[in-house]
Amino acid sequence: MLNRTDLRGRSLSPAELRATLPRAEIDVDAALHQVRPVVDAVRERGVEAVLDYTERFDGVRPSRVRVPSAELTRALSELDADVRAALEESIDRARKVHADQRRADVTTTVAEGGTVTERWVPVARVGLYAPGGLAVYPSTVVMNVVPAQIAGVGSLVLCSPPQAAFGGLPHPAILAAAELLGVDEVWAAGGAQAVALLAYGATDTDGAELAPVDVVTGPGNIYLTAAKRMLRGIIGIDSEAGPTEIAILADDTADAAHVAADLISQAEHDPLAASVLVTTSERLADEVEVELKTRVPVTKHAERVAEALGGKQSGIILVSTVDEGLRVVDAYAAEHLEIQTADAREVAARVRNAGAVFVGAYAPVSLGDYCAGSNHVLPTGGFARHSSGLSVQSFLRGIHVVDYSEEALRAVAPKVVSLANAEDLPAHGEAVTARFERVAE
Repeated sequence: MLNRTDLRGRSLSPAELRATLPRAEIDVDAALHQVRPVVDAVRERGVEAVLDYTERFDGVRPSRVRVPSAELTRALSELDADVRAALEESIDRARKVHADQRRADVTTTVAEGGTVTERWVPVARVGLYAPGGLAVYPSTVVMNVVPAQIAGVGSLVLCSPPQAAFGGLPHPAILAAAELLGVDEVWAAGGAQAVALLAYGATDTDGAELAPVDVVTGPGNIYLTAAKRMLRGIIGIDSEAGPTEIAILADDTADAAHVAADLISQAEHDPLAASVLVTTSERLADEVEVELKTRVPVTKHAERVAEALGGKQSGIILVSTVDEGLRVVDAYAAEHLEIQTADAREVAARVRNAGAVFVGAYAPVSLGDYCAGSNHVLPTGGFARHSSGLSVQSFLRGIHVVDYSEEALRAVAPKVVSLANAEDLPAHGEAVTARFERVAE
């Protein structure tokens, strides 16, 4: 079911590894030409364009974009009690973890009378996106909202696609999660048109203002990602999320049933989802294949899972040693990386590139999806080499506040003048010396 690549005895450079490893082919640039007319129409025609595209893409036309607050209350009241309890546990654990991410302002005394303070200031308004395609993700509502609230963002709007099955409202579980978290502004809009609406704002069909936001976060399909790329600069974005992925670094101590179940769990998301096993053990690879043949046909989304596991984005990579495996997974830079080896904690501590690392046999990725306390909005497509997952910091800006006395400026003035002249920007130096000329007069 899984393609195999044997790297044993081969010494590949990082560039060669990246070219060799399985990866989904997602061309965001190719989607831009399809997204541009949508974005332009929303900028020019506002909500009417949003509703037109919603009717075309989602098969339903809501009477207005903003969801009435009574619908949020109703959704929570009708939510299954076990699901509510699980969401409450997820929220509680996420708040504990994210509360420790809040940065304090720091003042540094550079010289007597001269200080620089770094203030951490939340953005004013944020748009949070919860997908509604092949699956419904109330957990993503939690992962977006909690860090934004802890950062101190004053105004939050949640966007999720309207569902024909629910009368043009987002899925009730999405609405219930919003209500549980205290988010009272929810828009029934999805895809590229939702991002454009968040960026430009508009007036709803009932005359209510749909105010634009400063930052948009949350995963979505390639069209949403293309819209985020196109509108970056008008809005800030968290990342360009692609299909989800899991890599598992395992040796012969790993349990094949655990590994197979975890590969399946990620493949369940999407036919383009990537499930990659990197292992030193050919025996484990064989046993995992046997487990997959048993488990895949009986899982609920068997067809989707089989397509994902059989795709070029998934596979088994054989390596000679765990150290070589670490090189491979660092080159791959997985969204989710499981370490199922002897001394898993020690191995995990050496990982450089991953969105999140799951250590040992009892920390599966699905724990992180829901109730670990970590955030599951993570970089995909190798972006973990340079980017982090969603956190409190995603909603904060560091602002330097420079406070110098006259004497502190006078003491450093010759240095400023020297550097200004070296860069042939003499007026920069004169902006300093002018202050002391006026004093002398």
